Amino acid sequence: MSQVRQLSLVKGGHRYIFRYQVGREADIIAAFAAMAADSQHEFDWFDAAVLSYQMGRRLEMDLEEIAG
Repeated sequence: MSQVRQLSLVKGGHRYIFRYQVGREADIIAAFAAMAADSQHEFDWFDAAVLSYQMGRRLEMDLEEIAG
């Protein structure tokens, strides 16, 4: 079974929690983009960028650990 990761963001009165399996990062980024593009959500492009950055940092840490 693949490892599950979690990203979270608190914005105003909302708490966004995203769980995804390692290797499915592109899917969660697509979900960020869909939410940011939807005017019905308070989640915006800045929020998507922040969470994408957090995900990238985690991947970078994983690579550094592997490189050892």
